[in-house]
Amino acid sequence: MAANQKFLILVLIIVLFPAIVLGDCTCDDDDDDRNRSLALKYKSGAIASILVASFIGVLLPVWGKKIPSLSPENNLFFVIKAFAAGVILATGFIHVLPDAFESLTSPCLPDNPWGKFPFTGFVAMLASIGTLMVDVYATSHYKKMAGNKGIQAVAEEGDRNGESNLSGVLPLHTHATHGHAHTSLSMDGDTLSTQLRYRVISQVLELGIIVHSVIIGIAMGASDSPKTIRPLLAALTFHQFFEGVGLGGCITQAKFNARAITIMAIFFSLTTPAGIAIGIGIANVYNENSPKALIVQGIFDSASAGILIYMALVDLLSADFMNPKMQNNGKLLMGANVSLLFGAGCMSLLAKWA
Repeated sequence: MAANQKFLILVLIIVLFPAIVLGDCTCDDDDDDRNRSLALKYKSGAIASILVASFIGVLLPVWGKKIPSLSPENNLFFVIKAFAAGVILATGFIHVLPDAFESLTSPCLPDNPWGKFPFTGFVAMLASIGTLMVDVYATSHYKKMAGNKGIQAVAEEGDRNGESNLSGVLPLHTHATHGHAHTSLSMDGDTLSTQLRYRVISQVLELGIIVHSVIIGIAMGASDSPKTIRPLLAALTFHQFFEGVGLGGCITQAKFNARAITIMAIFFSLTTPAGIAIGIGIANVYNENSPKALIVQGIFDSASAGILIYMALVDLLSADFMNPKMQNNGKLLMGANVSLLFGAGCMSLLAKWA
């Protein structure tokens, strides 16, 4: 009899163990710790705090024209930008990518196809390759534009001097003044090409940031748990501020006009608050554990992670760390490396709470 009882208990354990393990994972909304009125106060505070932090962060490098230490020509600018790049890199690896894995491997999704293939890594890879293609083709296009403008400027200079020699390359003249003028124009073409390159970088980077910012904003706005929102408020404020600094650095180096800078700054600053507002509006019908919500959030987070990781490593860090100014200055290179690790470390630490 005792043996039969032991066998029965063993069978029950084997049968019920999976249910016990999966008991904490449900596809319904979690009603614990809900306090709608208190959560709404936190969300209102989050909208104001993230809006201000984002706007200040993205405009801080732009103010470098009035603050010499923040100018792109100053060494401190490279150190600050390395910190911001570390924040963006950690955002992609530590915050966005794990969220995407969690969404697309949720037991609330059907096993076929979501359990049969690593869609998170696949989408992130495609997003990185897509970003590379956009980066390469846009840069190539803008370089051709810059070259054509340089040649056109040389032609106009030649016409003013009574010369019409133009053969598809910048002509060289023995006259010192002519040679000086054409060299200057060639350098202007290089400068224009570099500015256009930074314009591509800043626009693609803003796209990657915006995708994730809207998604996390909706998730935060739809939550009615103060326990969930409190750490997110601090983490997102810090995160948006330094993402703004990184984006603002690219915008400054691209030398956009005042109108374009204002539009990009406002657009970046409003994305997360707009996401929170949308989340508040759909809180009654939004279920973050529904298959549709999980798939949409997982795919967008995966794509955003791929874009952010590519941009941080290739367009922000690689471009600056290979800059001759940094390569020829050991102290600056060391300072930028420490700043990078510190920025990535601070953003990684926030994953403990959010």
